[in-house]
Amino acid sequence: MVETKTEIETIPWWKPKPRSLTGKLFWLTVLFVMIAEVLIFVPSVANTRLRWLDSRLNIAAGAAVVLEGVTDLALPRVIQNDAIMATGTKAIALRKDGMSRMIAVADMPPVVSHQYNLAEVTPLDAIIDAFDTILFGGDRVIRIYGPVSGDPDTVIDLVLEDKDLRHAMLIYGRNVFFLSVLISMITAGLMFFSISRLLLRPVQRVTDNMQAFSEDPENPNNIIVPAPAVDELTAAEGHLAAMQTRLQQTLKEQRHLADLGLAVSKINHDMRNILTSAQLMSDRLAMIDDPLVKRFAPKLLRTIDRAVSYSSEVLAYGKAREAAPRRRFINLAVLAGEVRDVIVEETSTDISFILDMDEDIEIEADNEQLFRVIYNLARNAVQALEADASDEDAIVRRITFSARRQGLVVEIRVADTGPGLPAKARENLFQPFRGSARAGGTGLGLAIARELVIAHGGTISLDETVTQGTAFRIELPDQPLPLDRYRARA
Repeated sequence: MVETKTEIETIPWWKPKPRSLTGKLFWLTVLFVMIAEVLIFVPSVANTRLRWLDSRLNIAAGAAVVLEGVTDLALPRVIQNDAIMATGTKAIALRKDGMSRMIAVADMPPVVSHQYNLAEVTPLDAIIDAFDTILFGGDRVIRIYGPVSGDPDTVIDLVLEDKDLRHAMLIYGRNVFFLSVLISMITAGLMFFSISRLLLRPVQRVTDNMQAFSEDPENPNNIIVPAPAVDELTAAEGHLAAMQTRLQQTLKEQRHLADLGLAVSKINHDMRNILTSAQLMSDRLAMIDDPLVKRFAPKLLRTIDRAVSYSSEVLAYGKAREAAPRRRFINLAVLAGEVRDVIVEETSTDISFILDMDEDIEIEADNEQLFRVIYNLARNAVQALEADASDEDAIVRRITFSARRQGLVVEIRVADTGPGLPAKARENLFQPFRGSARAGGTGLGLAIARELVIAHGGTISLDETVTQGTAFRIELPDQPLPLDRYRARA
């Protein structure tokens, strides 16, 4: 298999590229600030237009106050021209007490295209009129009128060109645009610098660590060390460190399993030859006409056969999965008795075995696999009882096999009167190489038992209700009968 290695480009946080995360963040910040400035610009440009028009009304009102004393005579042309030049208008009219008077007017009365009442302008109308002036104004003559400040009964009426108004609004828009760009760049720079320090640099640090860890996952130096700060990224680094630690431990265990499987396969190659010779000698011993030999020869043959099977037990665990169980109904009491006989022959400690089950109880399971499950549990119980350093004469060493059927489920319990499981073994129960209750143990017995029970569709657990000793509970259901098989039998 050819290993492919993916190179992750590391981008410095102070040199953002357009398509990098930092570059996208920078330009998005500029865009959002510009959008905010546009939202501010729309009402402000409308307000600028209204202020400009109000200023023209105030100037015209001042001129009207000066000329208001001349009520009966027509104003001389020189005075009218001065008033028009001062206000920048084409015509000025004054309405008061229901009477309207022309203050000043140009030689040729202009044709008015738009009229605006500044006293009744709504915010929406102001915005619409402002953009109408910017987009389409500049060569139009408009009429504006509104009350004089401090005298709501007096109305000033002006006619003027909107060229100067549009020019003033364009200058305002240009200034606002450049100011918005400057504010956007400064804001984006500050936000980018802050987010880079607080977010992007830690993310880049995690990315670099993940790349280094993927290149050499078994190197302890590649496990990330969480930063001292307390925030969400630090919590993520802590979870990443815990995951990397567990992954390293799993890789070590897998390597251990692979090495163990290779070692066992080599041992099996030579052990099978030795056991074959032992089987031949056992067959010859069985032919001797001696009552004692005839009594122990069958047990010796079965023990040798099981030794061949158990020698490959660890190797079988290292495979992807166990062989599928060949289930059929077997007598559980007979099977438990065989386990008891083998355990009795293997141990030198005075341990009593109790079979607490009906003699005719049956269970649908693979005979050899269920034997291994019960044997592993019983063997662990024997080792726990032998390791107990209590008074040899006073202690009660007992292993109890019990079983009962409830409908289609059979419950099996293997209990002992030993010292119980230590806390470390409880935390790593059924975990190979970690769930052993004694020094030097591998913990494979419980791991293999659990795998075989799950293959039968059952469960195995530690009985927490036991106050002294240790008890494991196994629940195995009968295999459901498919309808086609039922109909075939019928």
